[in-house]
Parts: sequence; C-alpha cells; structure tokens
Amino acid sequence: MDILSLTAVGLGKAIKEGKTTAVEAMEAVLNKIGEVEETIHAYVTIDKENALKRAEEVQKRIEAGELTGPLAGVPVAIKDNLCTEGLLTTCASKMLENFIPTYSAQAVLNLEKAGAVVVGKTNLDEFAMGSTTETSYFGVTRNPRNTECVPGGSSGGSAAAVAALECFLALGSDTGGSIRQPAAYCGVVGMKPTYGTISRYGMVAFASSLDQIGPVTKDVADCATVMEILASHDERDSTSIARPDTDFTSALINDVKGMRIGIPSDYFREGLNSEVKDAVLAAAKVLEEKGAIVEEFNLSLVEYAIPTYYTLASAEASSNLERFDGIKYGYRTPEYADLHNMYKKTRSEGFGEEVKRRIMLGAFVLSSGYYDAYYKKALQVKTMICKAFDKAFETYDIILGPVAPTTAPKLGESLSDPMKMYLADIYTISVNLAGLPGISVPCGTDSKGLPIGVQMIANSFEEKKLFRAAYTFEQNTKRISKPAKSAD
Repeated sequence: MDILSLTAVGLGKAIKEGKTTAVEAMEAVLNKIGEVEETIHAYVTIDKENALKRAEEVQKRIEAGELTGPLAGVPVAIKDNLCTEGLLTTCASKMLENFIPTYSAQAVLNLEKAGAVVVGKTNLDEFAMGSTTETSYFGVTRNPRNTECVPGGSSGGSAAAVAALECFLALGSDTGGSIRQPAAYCGVVGMKPTYGTISRYGMVAFASSLDQIGPVTKDVADCATVMEILASHDERDSTSIARPDTDFTSALINDVKGMRIGIPSDYFREGLNSEVKDAVLAAAKVLEEKGAIVEEFNLSLVEYAIPTYYTLASAEASSNLERFDGIKYGYRTPEYADLHNMYKKTRSEGFGEEVKRRIMLGAFVLSSGYYDAYYKKALQVKTMICKAFDKAFETYDIILGPVAPTTAPKLGESLSDPMKMYLADIYTISVNLAGLPGISVPCGTDSKGLPIGVQMIANSFEEKKLFRAAYTFEQNTKRISKPAKSAD
C-alpha cells in the first residue's frame, strides 16, 4: 500500500480496517520529510520523537475501540502561529524563536482529541504578514509543484507540506486569503470558514477581527471532515459561535442542480492573467453543465477592498504586537542603556521589515489627526462591502471567481515590490472583511504547469453550499497530481 497517496479520510479508514497503522503512517511521513524537506522547507519544527510516541499511543487506543473517528492516527501539521503545549511556537519570527507555550490552541486540541497526530509546526510569513512565505526569520519555503516559485502565504508552509506529502492535512490561518491563496498556488484545497466557527483561542493574533483558522487538505472530502472536528464553541474566545449545523460531510453531494452561481464581472478585468481567467471560467462551465445557473453580475467596491483591508489589518496588528516588548517573554536585546532603549532595540532587532512596515502603518492610521481620515473611513467602507455581499447573496447561493490574479510567482519577485504583493490579495480579502466562508479548489494548471485555484464564496454559515459546489466540481474534473520539480 502506498500510504502517502491516500487522502486523510482514506488513511483513517485503512488504519481502522487494520490495513496499516498510525505508526506506519507516521514513519512514511517522516521518511518523506527526510527526502524533500531540505529543498521544500515546509517546517520550522519537526517533532519526530514525540510524533512517533503519540502514534503508538493512538494506535493502541484505536485497537481498543476508544478512537473511532475518521482522522484517528492521521499525521497532521500545524501552522507555527498556533500554540502547541511543550512545542516551539515561533510565528516564524526572531521575536519568538525560543518560545514554548504552556497550553495548546483549541483547534489543535480538537484534532488531537479526534486522534490526529501532530508531526510538527509549519513555516509562515513572519507573524502571518505576507503572501509568499518569504518573510520568515527561518528562511523561505518553496512550492513543491515548482521549487523555483513561492508557495504563497502566509500559510505557505502548511500548503507546501500537504502538496509535498509531508503530512496528510494541515492547519493554517486566514486573515486576508492566507489559506486560500497558498492552497491555489500549491494545487491543494484550502478553506476559510465563517468568522467565529473555529475558536481562535491559542492563535497568536495578527488582526483579531479578520483572523480565522482553517484546514489545508488534499481534497474536498478531507476538508469537510476536518471542519466537522474543528468547529466548536469555545467560551475562552469571545467571538466563538455555537453552531448547530456542523455536519459538513452531509453536503458532499455530486449535484448542483438549481444552485445559483454569480460571477463578479469586477474580478475579470485588467490585471487578471488570461490563463487563470480561462481556467476559472471553465470551472464555472463544469458546474453549469451539472445543472447550476451561472450568471455574471457587478459586485462593486472591489477596488476599495485592498486599502480598506490594509488600513484595518495594520491598525489591529500594531495593537496586537505591542505585547512583544522584551519584558514578559520572547526576544530581548542583549545590550541596552535604559528601559526605553531596551524596548526600542528589542523591537527593532526582533521584528522583520514587513512586520515593522505594518506596525508603523497601523500606528499612523490610529494616531491623533489621522484616525477619522483613515481608520474610521476604512470601517465605513468595510460596512459597505458587507452590504454589497448581502445584496449579492439575495440572488446567488455561491459567488465564484479567481483566488489570485496569477499563478505562483518566482522566489524574490514579490519582496522587491510590497505593493505588488498586496495587490495579489484583491480577490480574497473581501471575504475576511465580511466574515464570510470561502474555499479554494484546484481547477487546472497554466502553460508552466503551475496550479490554478478557483474560489467559491458563500454567505455566512453556509459552508454546506460551498462543500456541495466544490465537491461536485472536484468529482467532475481531474485532480492535479504532479511530482515536485527540483530546484536545479
């Protein structure tokens, strides 16, 4: 049996049926990591010894009938901005390079309770600020589909790990597209749930009103299965919502007859790569042939999404990152003259360029004299964007469009022009501003063999519609399955 070729659900079933074991699955993953990790660098930390030990414990519990869930024994990876008790949580920053939490994020606990086994912590853009996984203090992650290209970001390590078969699924976080965009670049499935569906307890905050944890998986069925495990109410997270409708796998139906799908004409204007456009429209055609009603419409306000997002996200980041001051935990500069000098040097040395850029922008828009002109106005535009989506969902069940304007750029291309990197988020950030669920599903490749993703968006709490549409599309198209290309 080729264990690594299985989906997460497929592996869980094989373990339950005695065809393989949790230990064999973990050994297969660790062997794969040994083969490709030097090139891909999907992980910051690999917890080999404890992963094998826990796999043995889980296998015994499976055999004893204590663990019967679909992901029992499945090796999983965790983005390194989610706390893991006793295991390094760095946020890919010098500021937290030696930080070991005393507790785990609720999302991680939910996976472990279901019997999943944590392999390690995946690389990301520092404090999740970036779109390429190149701003990490620990070095860049490469795209397994073409190692000369970025995997996307900020959950690039999670997407790369799944695509390179270094785990069976991974957790990421999505503040402005940070799960969906790397999933599209790496040719895997990634979902940002409705805000509040998954507890943010134990997640190191970037922008609290936008952050949401979500899964990166091999296929749509895996994604729905993981979502059932992750979705839970948590009193420790004031934004957590108790939902009665989390049986997401019940929506895995190969049928979209009568479903109304809207394609925003705003998303298909200047700046969208022609190959991406053709692949996304072809995906819409597949759903139309299966009985969906597909129409173009004007979503409006698209051009305002980026300035609104970066104003609000940077403002919240500047506030959330105040806690990293060298006093309580994390990095502290070794030499300083006085307390003020210690603060200044610690933050100057501990944060990377992109993080400092966003802190300064956030402090500026919140400062006296500029608050009304920038931050308050951004909040007003956010409300208008939410209303535009509300109006669209009066007519459509699903909004379908691209995930990113292009396929994965080459390493080094984006960092030289931060504005170009920010513009790459144009199709994903509105979903976070409005608190909506969105999913990225592979829909083809460009002429260079790089994956293209199609994004589907639904109204709040309507993930089931997303799973139904995404599953139907996936079942009626060929999945991307290409080996990684070497860097040379």
